[in-house]
Amino acid sequence: MRPALIILPLVALAACATPREQCISDATRDLRVLNNLVTETQGNLARGYALVEQQDVRTVRRTCRGENSDGSTFRYPCDETRTVTSNRPVAIDLNAERAKLNSLVERRAQQQAMSDQVVLQCIATYPE
Repeated sequence: MRPALIILPLVALAACATPREQCISDATRDLRVLNNLVTETQGNLARGYALVEQQDVRTVRRTCRGENSDGSTFRYPCDETRTVTSNRPVAIDLNAERAKLNSLVERRAQQQAMSDQVVLQCIATYPE
């Protein structure tokens, strides 16, 4: 239920974006992805290892409350399943990571040029 409470306002907010804002957002989506990948790769090189997100499912024993037909309450042991997310260090080939970074930086420059052209088209198509 909680994720729906978070997502619904975001969907409503996204629906409020102007056609120009939507166009620009669509035009720069790949560039944002490349920027995130460059930042992640730079972090991996700075640390000397990568971080991999790992999810573990754990069962936690707790005390639950129940109610009898006469309205009195009682407690009983029950299990709750929780998903815990953590980052696990992973060894990487630093030379391959440097090559990947160089490739991403080059691709980002190409994508920046393409995105700039499309953004200009968006501005021309949807003047404010």
